[in-house]
Amino acid sequence: MGSAFPEIWLVRHGETEWSLSGRHTGRSDIPLTPNGEEAARKLAPRLEARSFSAVWSSPSQRARSTCRLAGFDAGALVKADLAEWDYGAYEGITTKEILAGRPGWHLFRDGCPNGEAAADVGARADNIVAELRQADSPILIFSSSHFLRVLAARWLGLPPEDGARFILDTASVSVLGYEHDLTETVIRRWNVT
Repeated sequence: MGSAFPEIWLVRHGETEWSLSGRHTGRSDIPLTPNGEEAARKLAPRLEARSFSAVWSSPSQRARSTCRLAGFDAGALVKADLAEWDYGAYEGITTKEILAGRPGWHLFRDGCPNGEAAADVGARADNIVAELRQADSPILIFSSSHFLRVLAARWLGLPPEDGARFILDTASVSVLGYEHDLTETVIRRWNVT
């Protein structure tokens, strides 16, 4: 079921060793696993029937590889604002390990020492939302989980911290759009694998 309004398709990158083990992967450039590559290839038939005016990707190797393997690297624009959350001191470690040293820590509430807070990620998401609204056309975006979750929250006008309420699996597809008019932003589909 389509929409008369432009849809924004979001793709979380395929599996990496760190996403598989639950290690926070912000700015580290971790490649896709063979399973991640296969899942990225399987995105192609799900996306190829769609027409996009632009394809945007995070600068990360995992997002760009997913974009390429899904068949959308030709003309894809790399946008720095689509980068994953900067986990700072928590880069490469798991939530369980963080909680052992900082009980009660929550990424979306507390942010990361020497990294970003939710408001920082929200500001980058707001830049992307502004570009999407100005483009007023269907766009395909490849990025990472926590950034895309904040992007969805900001698309809906929610605080960046509310990105905590959206879960994204690797190689999932989600769709942002509108309902009755261009002032009524909605999530049309979420975390389809």
